[in-house]
Amino acid sequence: MKDVLVFKELAIEAAHQVGNLLRENFRQGHRFELKSSFRDLVTEFDRRAEEIIVSLIRKHFPEHSILTEEGSVDPTDRAPYQWIIDPIDGTANFAHGFPFFAVSIALYYQDEALLGVVYNPVHDELFVGEAGGGAQLNGQTLRVSQVETLHESLVMTGFPYDERLVPKHLTWWERFARKTQSLRRLGSSALALAYVAAGRADGYWELDLKPWDMAAGVLLVREAGGRVTDLEGNKLDLNRGEVLASNGKVHNAMLQVLQGRA
Repeated sequence: MKDVLVFKELAIEAAHQVGNLLRENFRQGHRFELKSSFRDLVTEFDRRAEEIIVSLIRKHFPEHSILTEEGSVDPTDRAPYQWIIDPIDGTANFAHGFPFFAVSIALYYQDEALLGVVYNPVHDELFVGEAGGGAQLNGQTLRVSQVETLHESLVMTGFPYDERLVPKHLTWWERFARKTQSLRRLGSSALALAYVAAGRADGYWELDLKPWDMAAGVLLVREAGGRVTDLEGNKLDLNRGEVLASNGKVHNAMLQVLQGRA
């Protein structure tokens, strides 16, 4: 296995290049197209950002496979090393000039996370997680919160694109609204996971996700001392499309709410 430092430097360089592009353009209003629903957008900058990241990876590591949100690379060509990329996580926020979106870049080796980089260019916050090496925000060590109970917790979520899942999610929203101190919808799963890692939130759940939505963020949470599972408490599967992340202390309580036992 190659030195992760080389991969980390590349991911950070790509995140900063794309971040500069997005920061300079996000307030200008953008043409967008719809994908799976009227809530699922893609802008010209999603594609431009993806091209920057993919070209850098291809230049330095042409033997690696790449899985991207906008599908410019064939994901069926699986190599031991796989990059999982979301060029703009929070495209609706970006398109509306709402300053909460991120560049998300992860590297997996034989399906195990090696590296996760999440960059919010508007606030110039670079979250970096390295397997076995901890998580950092702009060079400072991250740790999850020490909140013990849901009643003291700030919890985050996001709403699914699939209309059939909305009623279930609204039921969960109401349950958590009654059980927690504060409830938020940030509009970016990558940032939500990064915020759990940073101790800014105590838990986060969502379903109807794609691998690129959470591939980098889940490593941040783990390396900051948190816990990540699916919504039933089992080992996370990126392809299943659901995630529950927490500081660990409120994890079981969140599972009980999701399963209707609290």
